[in-house]
Amino acid sequence: MNVLAIGCHPDDLEIACFGTLSRMVKDGHKVFTCHIANGNLGHAVIMPDEIRAIRTKEAEEAARLIGSESINIDIGDMHVDSHNKDSITKLAVVIRETKPDLIIAHNPDDYMQDHMESSHLAFNASFAASVAHYTNEGKAHPICPIFYMDTLAGVNFVPTEYVDISDYIELKLNALSCHRSQIDWMKEHDKIDFVDFVRTASKGRGLQCNVTYAEGFRPALYWGRLVTKRLLP
Repeated sequence: MNVLAIGCHPDDLEIACFGTLSRMVKDGHKVFTCHIANGNLGHAVIMPDEIRAIRTKEAEEAARLIGSESINIDIGDMHVDSHNKDSITKLAVVIRETKPDLIIAHNPDDYMQDHMESSHLAFNASFAASVAHYTNEGKAHPICPIFYMDTLAGVNFVPTEYVDISDYIELKLNALSCHRSQIDWMKEHDKIDFVDFVRTASKGRGLQCNVTYAEGFRPALYWGRLVTKRLLP
């Protein structure tokens, strides 16, 4: 199975679903990790062009660690627009190239604009990719199931699906730790140990489903995106 995980910023997938993605790679699935925004506003001291390059490399390193392929749509922070035709086309081409059987994306209701727009962009582009004459780049790919990943700290998100990541929690956190520019900044200026933060959130989801660590998801309940078999591990 081909799996395309579409996150907003370069560390969002690591936070919400890298345990599941690591498990899927181990199970023999082909996993692609795609971030929409380039993270260029992700620091108050390092200038946008420099932090953009740093964060792109961090995402590539994290993807390599779990055995996935990193893709960058390269839209500036605070400029993600789910109705922008160029953005839809760029992501639709990625979908046509990766041919996913399953897409993982942000929950449509999240804590900031770029995340919500990335969710809608994933939905819009996956439909656009199925329309033969939307663009002449690549071969049309059928619409496929979408699973929405957890919000930051699980706020306002009730999972209907859980994935046991107990055997993959350290790999998930090691991949998250590749994003040193963000982890160091938050520890220094926000007094947040973000690796511990994510471990705690994963443990909380694990408590809900009676395992040590877990990640939570919800399916996109729309016609054409529902199947009779379980797609998550």
